[in-house]
Parts: sequence; C-alpha cells; structure tokens
Amino acid sequence: MKTITVLSGKGGVGKSSIAASLAIALSKKHKIVCADCDVDAANLALVFGLREKNFKQWKPISTNQKAVLLPDKCSGCGKCVDACYFGAISWDSDKKRPVFDRFSCEGCSVCEIVCPEKAIELHDVDNAKIGYGKTAFGFEVVSAQLEMGESGSGKVVAEVKNLARKREKDAEMMVIDSAAGIGCPVIASVTGSSYVVAVTEPTPSGLSDLKRALDLVNHFQIPYGIVINKHDLNPAFTKKIEKFAKENNIEILAKIAYDKKFVEALINLTPLIVFAKKYKSFFNQLAEKILDGIQPNTKK
Repeated sequence: MKTITVLSGKGGVGKSSIAASLAIALSKKHKIVCADCDVDAANLALVFGLREKNFKQWKPISTNQKAVLLPDKCSGCGKCVDACYFGAISWDSDKKRPVFDRFSCEGCSVCEIVCPEKAIELHDVDNAKIGYGKTAFGFEVVSAQLEMGESGSGKVVAEVKNLARKREKDAEMMVIDSAAGIGCPVIASVTGSSYVVAVTEPTPSGLSDLKRALDLVNHFQIPYGIVINKHDLNPAFTKKIEKFAKENNIEILAKIAYDKKFVEALINLTPLIVFAKKYKSFFNQLAEKILDGIQPNTKK
C-alpha cells in the first residue's frame, strides 16, 4: 500500500481541504483509504461531510501509561520526586509521601526505576478513542481523538494508520491528513510514507515552517513536492518560495489562487473538488503528478 501524506508547517493553509479533494481524485482510479492523523484536532471527516453519528465502532485505546503509587509499600524516601523530569510528582509534607499529577505524568518510568521499595507501578490509561466512517465517495476515513489533557499522540497516530490498513487490506493507497508542525504526530504520520505533499502559503511564517517540515521529511528520505495555496495574496513572497524550491531542486506541484470557495465548501461540509467543479481537473492533475513522484509504475 502506497502512502501519501499531506502536511504543512503551520496551520490554516488549507491542508485538510486539499487532502480531501486529492483523496477523491485518487479514488477514481485507485482503491484508497484515508487516515486523519491530526489526533489533537481531527476534522478530515467533517470535510467529507461525516458527522459523529456516521462513525462506527468508536472504541477507547491505550497508547500511554501513568505512574501510580502503592501507598502501603512507600517508605517516603522522596527519590521519585527528585527524579521526575516533568515535575509530575510533588511532596505531601503532612502525609510524608509523594503525590502524582496524572496530567503531568508522561509515563517515562523513571520514578518506577529509582523507587527502592517497588512502590510505583505504571498502569495503562485510555488516552484516546478511535473509529472509522464510510464516505459518500466509496472509501473509509479512520480517525482518532486524543482525550483532553492526555499525551501519546504519536502512538495514537500509529494506531490510526494500523487500523486503516486493517480496514482496507486490499487498498492501493492511503491518504494521510497530518497535523501541522513537526511534533510527534507529524513524525508518526510521515514515517513510512511513499510521498509527502507539503502545503504552504506565501507568508514569512509559512515559508519558515515549511522549511522546518521539509527538514523532517528529508530526514526520512521521502520524496515530496510543494503546493502553494493563496499564492496571489503575496506574489513577492510566492517568488521567494519558488526560489527556495528551485535552489533545493524541489518540485512545485501546484499553485492555488485565493478563493472563497474553500471556505464555502468547508461550511457546507463538502470537498472542494465536488463543491466547485472547476477544481476537478486541477486535483486530477495534482494526483497524476504525485503518482509520478512516487514511482513511474504506480500510474495505471
């Protein structure tokens, strides 16, 4: 299964809208499955018109652990308090024993290791929920939502990708809508990708964050190309992005002019390629370029 990951260095550049329309374009000739890997703020399903009630088999998952104190075994030595890098353990002077903050605990197990009395254990926690829904376009979207205040987003992304593969074992391609930035969920999204579509906009922060995101992609030696959205809002800065791409031998896959249809499509929970027919040929051509970028024999 080939994996196409759509990412952006910063939010608000149209990444999810482009990912959804690209998925529909690819689905015309290939069997695909979509994975919404922005588990902190999953919204790809909404772009396809799917609501909470359209999802099946939401189930809790555990990809993280939290430290738990066994009071009867604790000798009150305080070694765990000193060892906790995240400041998740404080000291109760009255009870003369440590107090664990579950929201600050990262489950790193250092406290468990340093405790001489074996009075600390790591317990699994349900830190997210995962599910899937069938779009009106013939393919499924797998999504997960990290619970409020919980961590482990990178591992949750891995679970989303795994479920997507299980749901559509004979799919030719997986289209991933990554989170913005370069954090754990983005790293987990990019890992194992066949091709990355980097979406940006012509602003200083857009270019700066694009460079950071591409550094990550280069680390994994994955082929990629750039889509410049809203390119006509700042032609001078668009030229800077084009210059950067030329100097680094990066393909500009497409440039999209500012269009209120993007917003109107989102409001109507309809992918842009369906909402505005003029974009049908645009996304079909974008899909062809991406398939060429993966490997020549991917096209059919």
